[in-house]
Amino acid sequence: MKYHVEKNTVQETLVIPLFGRLVCSERFPELFSDPEAKRICDSLDYDFEEKRKKMESPAGLFGALEVAQRQYDLRCEAEDYLKKHPKAAVVNLGCGLDDTFSKADNGQCRGYNIDLLDVIQVRNELLPAGGREENLACDLNDFSWMGRIDASDGAVFFAAGVFYYFKTEEVKKLFAAMAEHFPGGVLVFDSCNERGAKLMRKTWLKEAGITDVSAYFSLENEAELLGWSGRFASVTAKSYMRGYRDIYNSVGMFHKLMIHFCDSLVRMKIVRICFNDPADKA
Repeated sequence: MKYHVEKNTVQETLVIPLFGRLVCSERFPELFSDPEAKRICDSLDYDFEEKRKKMESPAGLFGALEVAQRQYDLRCEAEDYLKKHPKAAVVNLGCGLDDTFSKADNGQCRGYNIDLLDVIQVRNELLPAGGREENLACDLNDFSWMGRIDASDGAVFFAAGVFYYFKTEEVKKLFAAMAEHFPGGVLVFDSCNERGAKLMRKTWLKEAGITDVSAYFSLENEAELLGWSGRFASVTAKSYMRGYRDIYNSVGMFHKLMIHFCDSLVRMKIVRICFNDPADKA
């Protein structure tokens, strides 16, 4: 039996990024291949026709490109960390239905997928944990989840489209706590400036009745983060759409213009924070 997805529910919000990756696989097969996205979408009782029409418009397709490229970028970071720490913990913060761990799995590392209970319940149905992998139901602002991560062989954390919905003070506390709890670890996430974050949160802010937009996390320059904790060894960033694999010459003129917009006007980046490891100084 197919898994039924209701309109205007948590399940639908989780399925849309997944469908975006499927559309990218179909429209840009030379760049993206995501059989898992196709498998899950095929297993759903959900009418994708309306979403397909919107997503295959020029603007909609660029949104799908962003989703697929972001997963590619974060996977690159996870795989890079695993080269030196092959048995590390690979931790997906606010995981939704993202399967980056299975794509980056080297056969030795451990995977942890963390999200709220209602999300994890859907994930357990559609994307159950495999070997060396756990789906953990927890609020990221409840730091007790840190005690459930075995980081004895290192840890790389990544978050896709998550921190825009956190207040800056919450993000600051979370990052500082992670740096203290996971020395030698790496945290990678996507960011953009306040202009971009407002656009991204527009519908959500309206539905939630939030007016104090400035309290929510955005980033004009990654150097701003250096003062957040004395346990940050370094903070670096790369272009979201061009920093890991430059797709500029693989897309049409409209999408080229959108890439320029993302780089110059909303400063979409992938940010990497490396935590200090006292053992390196010994």
